[in-house]
Formats: sequence, structure tokens, C-alpha cells
Amino acid sequence: MPFTLPPLPYPADALEAAIDKTTMEIHHGRHHKTYVDNLNAALQGHAALESKSIEQILREIGSVPQDIRQKVINNGGGHANHTMFWEIMGPGTGGEPGGALGQAIGSTFGSFDNFKAKLKESALGRFGSGWAWLVLDGGKLAVVSTANQDSPLMNNQTPVLGVDVWEHAYYLRYQNKRADYVDAWWKVVNWNNVAKRFAAGGK
Repeated sequence: MPFTLPPLPYPADALEAAIDKTTMEIHHGRHHKTYVDNLNAALQGHAALESKSIEQILREIGSVPQDIRQKVINNGGGHANHTMFWEIMGPGTGGEPGGALGQAIGSTFGSFDNFKAKLKESALGRFGSGWAWLVLDGGKLAVVSTANQDSPLMNNQTPVLGVDVWEHAYYLRYQNKRADYVDAWWKVVNWNNVAKRFAAGGK
């Protein structure tokens, strides 16, 4: 069964507090769609892989045939990363997480502000294109960064939250000011959905 481009869970202009409508339309409708199309092309004829979820494929990336592995990393990672990215944002969101996630962030990083600073440092420290992540690693929260569309799933980590720092994610509004984009991005984080990912990944 071919992978498909998931619809945005809100209008393209819903995240104007941090991300402009045109960027959302291009990022979702062109960039993400291209990852899906290229992933399906790479997997064509590999029935055993086509029957798996993208998360399973990435966790088992070492078993993907060598001749298509990098294409699956690039495009499968792009599909998985962006699918999560749309889901952990939303209009009328932002603020701070509560409940078990808020407690875990506080106990791991000392405070929510410390966590934000660490994620920003990771995002700004990523040279070129990539992502900064909050992951579950061995059941514990950690901040990590990956290059390009590499997924934490390939390192046996579970992504809970991630910020896309490819230039196409922010350049129209912020140009080269990645730090300003990361600062604004917190205004659209949907902590309820992040908390669901944390709860599911912690089992």
C-alpha cells in the first residue's frame, strides 16, 4: 500500500503566529509530497517493506536493501518527520506542558526554560539542514539533533517533539534568522499532542 500525504490538521494560515501561510503551503504541499512520492518510488517492488509502517522501516533501517537504503532514509525520514511536525503544532496553542510531560521535562532539564534553551542551542548548532528533537532514549528524555531528514527512530529513540530547521521551514519570513524562528515556534506547539506522543512512547 503506497504511503500518502496526510492533510494538514488545520488551515495553512492557522500558524501565522510563527509560520506564514505561503511557507506552510510550500512546505506541506511540495516538500512533504515529494518525500512521499520518492519514498513510494524507492519501495516499489519491495513488498515486504511496503507492508510496514514508516516507523517500523526506520527502526529497522539496517535491514533495508543497501541499494535503496539512503533513499529510504532521506524520503522515509522526511515523511515521518513532517507527519509528526504538523501534528505537534496547532492554532491557539503554545504555553507550557503540564501533567506527566511537564514533570518529566522539569526533572530532566531543571525547568521548562532550561529545556527551551537546550533545544534552541541544538537547533542553532545544527550546521546546514536538519532537526532538533526531544526524544525518549531508553525511557528517559533527551535533546538531540539530526542532519537532513535522518530520524531518531534509526537510533532506537522515540521522537516526542521536533523543530524543523531546514531553511525552507522558515526562510520566507525569517530569512537567515533561525534563532527568531525557533523563538516564535514555541507559540504554536500543541502540548496536548506532544504529551500523547510522550505517553505512548513511554510504554
